[in-house]
Amino acid sequence: MTRRTPPRPLDVEQLFPEVAPFRKEAIRLHPRVGEPTCHDSSVGGPLLWPADEPWPTCSGDDALGTAHEGPTPFVPIVQIHRADAPGLPFPEGRDLLQVLWCPFDHGDFCCPLPQVHWRSTAAVGEVAPSPPPPAEASEDYVPNPCAVHPETVTEYPSWDLARHVLDSLRDRFNRVEQETGWLYQFHLADAPGIKLGGYPGWTQEPWWPDCDRCGQRMEHLLTVASWEYDGESWRTWLPLEDRAVVDGEESFRSEQGLAAQNAAGLMLGDAGGVYIFECRSCPDRPIGHCFDCS
Repeated sequence: MTRRTPPRPLDVEQLFPEVAPFRKEAIRLHPRVGEPTCHDSSVGGPLLWPADEPWPTCSGDDALGTAHEGPTPFVPIVQIHRADAPGLPFPEGRDLLQVLWCPFDHGDFCCPLPQVHWRSTAAVGEVAPSPPPPAEASEDYVPNPCAVHPETVTEYPSWDLARHVLDSLRDRFNRVEQETGWLYQFHLADAPGIKLGGYPGWTQEPWWPDCDRCGQRMEHLLTVASWEYDGESWRTWLPLEDRAVVDGEESFRSEQGLAAQNAAGLMLGDAGGVYIFECRSCPDRPIGHCFDCS
């Protein structure tokens, strides 16, 4: 089944022309529980991993809290074929994006440690089985296998609005909210959920990493969010196909509602997200990441 986000309830660029120059396209993945194979785009599914390439492992040397012992396999997070991600700038000669992470807290952000791999499906050959997640890992950091329903949407900055732009729009934001009930930040700007490109799904002040090699600010590659929507954002961002199970009074507690809201079963801190960035100026595309939550 496809997933279609409803049109914005208001014309964003007509009401707030100042944000038009900052328009970006994002690809919402809309994960829903399924049985993806290694050949499919997925969240939390098996990866098309070459048998002659070692599976990534973490030594645990810089893991925090409950440190694991010995090499621990990374966990598949996202696999996306180029055909399912129109507009995402794949490196030349690559048609598959794979993102994994160590499902233990690491570093200053106290979050899973990600890796990004770009590869050519034609060069994979024999496929290695994806290992099971570490027994000690928190289930909150290990996504359920999900099919994805990629959809391209238009986004505008919310937390990423420059201060002078925000100051010029604040009165209009308030007036539109009073007249229509729609909040720019939650209902009109950037999409919630797991997504590629566009703007990170911040819950706190933005933190964009710079590349250690060239000094350029990195580009947003992937937001791994705890859930597809919350008690406010669902009103305009919930796909049309899911409205029948979410619009009711018990929607957020029903089995069908939870299947739409949190199919991947992730919970990153207090409903937060891990944001993965890459430097597209450097040939090997080094990555950075950060984490925030409520």
